[in-house]
Order: sequence, then structure tokens, then C-alpha cells
Amino acid sequence: MLFAVISFNLNAQNNSKSSKKNNITYAIKNVNVIPMTKENKVIENATVVIKENKIYAINKSIPENSTIIDGKEKWLIPGLIDMHVHNLADGPYKSYPTKGPAIQFNTQNFMTLYVANGVTTVFELSARAEHIGQRNEIIRGDVMGPRIALAALIDGNNANLTATTPSDGRQAVRIAKGEGYEFIKVYAQLNIETYKAIIDEANKHGMKVVGHIPNAFEGKPATDFFVPHFGLIAHAEELSKQTEDFSLQKAQEFARLAKENGTWLIPNLSNLVYIAKQARSLDSVRNLKSFKFVHPLMQSKWIVSNQYNQGTNPKRIAYFDKLVDFHRKIVKAFKKEGVPMVAGTDAGTSGIVWGFSLHDELKLLVESGLTNEEALASATRLGAEWLEIGDKIGTIETGKFADLILLDKNPLDNINNTSEISGVFVNGKWLDKNKIDEMLSDVEEWNNTNKEKYNWKEVISKIRGNK
Repeated sequence: MLFAVISFNLNAQNNSKSSKKNNITYAIKNVNVIPMTKENKVIENATVVIKENKIYAINKSIPENSTIIDGKEKWLIPGLIDMHVHNLADGPYKSYPTKGPAIQFNTQNFMTLYVANGVTTVFELSARAEHIGQRNEIIRGDVMGPRIALAALIDGNNANLTATTPSDGRQAVRIAKGEGYEFIKVYAQLNIETYKAIIDEANKHGMKVVGHIPNAFEGKPATDFFVPHFGLIAHAEELSKQTEDFSLQKAQEFARLAKENGTWLIPNLSNLVYIAKQARSLDSVRNLKSFKFVHPLMQSKWIVSNQYNQGTNPKRIAYFDKLVDFHRKIVKAFKKEGVPMVAGTDAGTSGIVWGFSLHDELKLLVESGLTNEEALASATRLGAEWLEIGDKIGTIETGKFADLILLDKNPLDNINNTSEISGVFVNGKWLDKNKIDEMLSDVEEWNNTNKEKYNWKEVISKIRGNK
């Protein structure tokens, strides 16, 4: 029986759209390659061949019948990685059995925001079964979208996986492992012993841990929460929550402890920068150039139910501004200490638009002290390394998956040039600028056509009424 199941699965994979070989071979000629390897020696006027979703050759002969892409005076970089996202997915399920989700989302419309911005890998930090389903749609070839790594969230309450004792925490890890999640995310309401047990159990199962620093540690020495195998802090905000001392010296203390513990950081500067803007005015959301591409339900929520703007006052805004400044100090301190940082945006938080926000985050990282090259590394090689797929993506090298961005301008000169996109390779599939614009236009048109159906307060009222 086991052999039959394995044979069936293999046959299903072989018959999927994604496993069929891409018959189109591409050759990008005369392009400047920024490989983003550690040495990162730019290869000028290179020829890069893409075949069967892989980087087939660099500066070798061009196979016959290749489709030629003119790369003259253009720059090729690896596809970008957003290490902190919250993707829209179908749900919730609050009605009678068989009814299904109250809200359904068009997966392609949503994933278009990523691929249009050259974001070819994302790390989902509150993964549900629906996110596994989205990833399967992409793998099958039904949807063009990024690679998706999945972290199951465990918290003390109000989560799909909850734990209030160490034994519950260990069991939650085992459940997550069995359900196919690859990483564990710890969250704010865990008690200290359960937090430690979850991290220990995850390590036993080969699952790296990312997440929040539980509120239970507030007021305690920072040494307490830097426990072995806590691999990645989800926000700089997690550190600012643990102190009222927003000095560079405190940032340096956190950096030293992180280095000693082998804990990396997602600065996620976008989070508080955009929160502070929204606390001042909702025009910061309405005037986003990318707002028109956001699903109309989220457009409505971000305006009529914006938690950062409701009840705002000058004292609150001043506090947010202090956090923004401290988070910049944290970036400077972690850089000086040599602690690896990876780019993540908390995309899905109000005002932080999937795909588009990663370019904003790179700019903020540079403004906080990273070089253009260091910022790029945080969104390419280093993200792949932490996810343990650095042998597959993150740099431009022969044999790796063809997740690539062709740029009109050099991002090593100006980090804003990551937005000057001429085209994107998504797992070997080429989208030129015209196709990208067409896909975004389709999303905008759908949003405008369906906007009246997605008033946030009305939708939530219906869900709560189980209609």
C-alpha cells in the first residue's frame, strides 16, 4: 500500500503543470550581472542562459532557438526575498458545516503584487492550511507566484496552535511538523517556560524558530530571552518592547547578546515607520501609489478600522517616533556587531502593501546605515541562507533556480533602482514590463469593479452573524 501511495504521488508530480519542462530557453545578452555572492564581483556585458527554470550557463555559448533578451545597459540581480509577510487567504470558517470560507480571495490577483515587484520568495509568518493550498497552486503552475516558506504560529491564546504549558508547547510543535510546516513562530502571549520548551522541541525536530519575544520577559534581563536556538527576531520592535532605554548603548547590548546566541534579526523598519505615518493621518494610506492594487476588503479595513489612527494623539505619535529612531539605532548596532539581518516588511499590516513594501524597506535599511550592497544581501543571499535554501536561490550562479530581476538602473549606485524593473524571471518564466503592467492593470480593474462588495464593517457584521 505504501509503495502504491508513493507511486501515485510521484505520478501526480510528473503530470503537474509545474513539473513539465519549460521548452523556452532564454538568453540575456550584454547584461551586467550582480551575483550577490559574498565576493559579489559584477560580471559586465555577460550572457546568461535560462533553461528549464534554472540558470543554465553564464558566458557560455547560446543554445539554438533561444529567445534573446537584450540586456544592454541593464542590471541583473537575484529575485528578492521578503522574510516577514502575512498573505491574504480564504477564511474564516464561522457557519454551518460544508459552507466553506466566508471570504475567498483570487490567488493570482494577490500573488501578482509580489511577482510584479520581483519578490520571488516570501516567508509566511502566520501560516494556515490555506497558505499550504496557495503554495500548491503555485507549484502546480495554476498560479504564478513566489516560493513560500511557512512558519506555524504558536501563542498562549487566540491562535490556531495554542500552548500554556511546556508539554502543550512541545505537542504544538509536533502537530505543526506533522501538518507540513517548516518553521515555528513564537508569539507574544506565551509564558516563559512554554516559550523555552517550544524552541527546544523545534530544535529537536530540525525546525528553526522565528518570532516575537513574549511579553512575560518585559522587565527582565535581556539575557533571559536570548535562549539557545531562538533563530530570528521578527521585528526590531520586539527589542524596543523590552526596554524604556532607547539609547545606542542599549541597542549595542541587544546586538552583542544576539551575536552570542546566534540570533539573526528582521529589522522590519517599515512597520513603525508606517504606523507613525498612519497615526498622523490616513492620507498616508490613501495616497500610496500601490493602494489601488490592494484587495478592496483590505482597502476598506485600512481606512475605516485603522487601529493606529483610531484614538491617536500627539503623545502617541511622539512615542512612535521614538521607536522609529531606536530601531535605526538597532540596525546600526547589529551591523557593527556583525549580526546578520534579513529584509522583511510585515506585509499585510495596514499601509504595508505586499511586494511594493520590500523596496521601501530596502531604502529604510540604507537610510539606517547599511550600504546598498548590504541591503541587497539582506533581501537575497542572507534570506536564502537563513531559510536553508541558499543552494537553490539567493544568488546568480549556474544551477540555481531562475528567480531573477532585470533592472534598468544599477541598484549598487542607488537602492531605489530596485524598483526600475524591466522584467522578472519567476522560476524560469519571463515577464517583461508590458506583461507586468498588464497583470497589475487586471488587478486594479477587478478591485475597482468589486469595491462596493467589500465594505469592511458590513462584511465583518455578516461574518459575526454567521450569514
